[in-house]
Amino acid sequence: MKKSELIVASVLVPLDYLMLLAAAATAYSLRFGVWATGVRPVIFTLPFATFLKIAAAIAPVWILFFAFAGLYAISGRKKIMDEISSIVLASSTSVLIIIIAFFFEQRLFSSRFIILAAWGLGMVYVVAARMVVKYVQRSLYVLGKGVHKIVVIGDTVGATDFTNLIRKNPRLGYILLATYPSFSPEVERAILVLNKIEGVDELIQADTDLPKADRLRLFDFAYEYHFVFKYIADFFRIESSRIALENLAGLQLMEVKRTPLDGWGRIVKRLFDIVVALLLMVLFSPLMLVIALVIKLDSPGAVLFTYQRIGEKGKPFTFRKFRSMVEGAHTLKYSHELQQQNERAGSPVFKLKHDPRVTRVGAFLRTTSLDELPQLFSVVRGVMSLVGPRPHEAEEVARYAKHHKYVLAVRPGMTGLAQINGRSDLGFEEEVRLDTYYIENWSLKLDVYILAKTPLVVFSRKSAC
Repeated sequence: MKKSELIVASVLVPLDYLMLLAAAATAYSLRFGVWATGVRPVIFTLPFATFLKIAAAIAPVWILFFAFAGLYAISGRKKIMDEISSIVLASSTSVLIIIIAFFFEQRLFSSRFIILAAWGLGMVYVVAARMVVKYVQRSLYVLGKGVHKIVVIGDTVGATDFTNLIRKNPRLGYILLATYPSFSPEVERAILVLNKIEGVDELIQADTDLPKADRLRLFDFAYEYHFVFKYIADFFRIESSRIALENLAGLQLMEVKRTPLDGWGRIVKRLFDIVVALLLMVLFSPLMLVIALVIKLDSPGAVLFTYQRIGEKGKPFTFRKFRSMVEGAHTLKYSHELQQQNERAGSPVFKLKHDPRVTRVGAFLRTTSLDELPQLFSVVRGVMSLVGPRPHEAEEVARYAKHHKYVLAVRPGMTGLAQINGRSDLGFEEEVRLDTYYIENWSLKLDVYILAKTPLVVFSRKSAC
């Protein structure tokens, strides 16, 4: 999923809305224009401002049916005729409901012409606007903007047909970086090198004869390094409830989605993060000033602890929280004495229950999780989320097993499913299991539940982050 696709999908909703309002306004002008009233006098008049308010209230219903028809799907490409058919079907359903509503509410207006004209013009305007968007998007593809950089695995006639199609049609939005006849450790290393140089977006498995072990290894490899995984339809079978079908110039591709956050979920979660984080920043700003002052008075050193952590797709970011330890605490972590006390020895993560590096004020901040408040700024910046797996240090991530890396598929969070289930008392594997469940089963309702439960867990002293 490319950022450009998210932008296009986000633009389509307000664009469709404006086109529907424009269609309604045009229909009104046609009916109440001088030439029309001369042919057929108006029996029931309605001020334009009032009419526009009614149209503005009705348009969201139309948009809702567009959504039901899949017209705002982020992944997958519809043929133009399929998209037009969906627009006609959704528009006709919307108008039918509007006519039924007007039948029971006779005080509005009774112009059948306006309703039918708005219906026809609405379809024309929406289709025209979408064609413009599609033209701009495809023109950008030709310039190499927003394209999917792909690697194809397979040495068959089908794979050759697919790669030829991609090479000949840059407007499809794909750039072929490399093809490999099979999948081997050498190919893995080559893809990783290519990813560092060019940036690989997708791995496409296009070989019917690829051994099952190689297919599964390719699938795991894509998940481990956060590549989108697709395969030619009927070439591959794998258990997954998150399958998206894509029609690419007559060829059927199937995408195995890693999480509901691939698509509209990502947009919804981001908007939710921004709104809630800004509200919390305003609410807690006086408290944060007090905490900063108390930290300064309690022990020498900076107010904020700043360190590099690993975020979404393995990208490092600057992690900040209120300092709760003595200055130089990170260096002390490597002392023989503290390493002997590590409660998670054998796992990638270092953890001490009774950490001697924690200051007096720091102990309180950690118990109440108030040391996490500066991360609200990271949420607004977009490098963190309110809810998600906790971010770890680069040296810890370097020791991750393959299945641990799945937690890097999304933005790290200030709190998460592991935090509200006793993170301090959990083993690392259990923490990963909970974070994986969250990623695979994300919903806005789950985010709200975790955020609501976090303060309850914190103040019951069941967790110390």
